Amino acid sequence: MDKLSVKLDVFEGPLDLLLHLIKTLEIDIYDIPIAEITTQYMDYIKMMKHLQLEVAGDYLVMAATLMSIKSKLLLPKVELLVDDSGQYEDEEQDPRAALVEQLLEYRKFKYAATVLHEKEEQRGQYFTKDPADLSEYTANLPPLEPHQVSTIDLFLAFHDVLERQKTYRTQETTISNDYETIEDKISYISKLVKYVDSGQGVPFSDLFTTYTKSEIVTTFMALLELIKSRQVIAEQENNYAPILLFKQSVKIEDNE
Repeated sequence: MDKLSVKLDVFEGPLDLLLHLIKTLEIDIYDIPIAEITTQYMDYIKMMKHLQLEVAGDYLVMAATLMSIKSKLLLPKVELLVDDSGQYEDEEQDPRAALVEQLLEYRKFKYAATVLHEKEEQRGQYFTKDPADLSEYTANLPPLEPHQVSTIDLFLAFHDVLERQKTYRTQETTISNDYETIEDKISYISKLVKYVDSGQGVPFSDLFTTYTKSEIVTTFMALLELIKSRQVIAEQENNYAPILLFKQSVKIEDNE
C-alpha cells in the first residue's frame, strides 16, 4: 500500500491524527489493524523530524502506546480455561479497547466542536445592536421598597401562572360575547385588595378565572395601571414565593 501523504498543520493532537488515518484508510474503528495504523503513524512522526519540526510529547506518548498494543497482539494468546459453570476464567481484554474508547470520546467532542463552530459562523452574519442608554428614563424613578417586585417580575409571574394552569383551566364549550374592559378589571382588582384582611394580601393567581387570552391581557394591563397610580403594590417575600397584592394605604400604615 502506498504511504499516506498528510498535511502537518491540520491535526490538533495524536487522536486527531489517528481519526484521520482511520477515515482515510477506511478502517473499522472497532477493529483497528494496529500494525497498519502504527506504520502510518510512525511515518508521520518521521516526516515531522525530517522537516525539523518539533514533535510534541503527546505524539510520542501515542507512538509508544501503539507500539505497546502492537507487541501485546503479537504475543501468543493465553489458552482460556472453562470452569464448571461454563464461564471463561481470566479472559484477556483486547489491548485495543482503551484506545478505541478514547477515539470514540474524542470523535464525539470533535463533532460537537464542529457544530458549535458552524453556529458561531451563522451567528456572525447577524448585526448586534449596542445596548441603549436608558439612564434618562430611570433617573427619576423611586427605588423599590423591600420585597416589592418590578414589572419584569410581574411579567414572569404571569408567564409562570399560565404555564402551570394550562392543564387545569376549564374548557369553554359555548361561545360567549362577554368582554371585560381594563376599567372593569381595575374595579375588580381594587375590590379584591380593599376587602382582604389587613396585612394578608391577595394572591396573584386569584386574579384569573377563565385564563382566556382576553382576560390575560386585560388583567395584566389593569394591574400595571393600578401599580402606576400607586393604588396597589405587589410584593414577594423571597425568590419563588407567591406574589401578593396589597392596597397601597394599608401597607404604608403597617410600615409606619
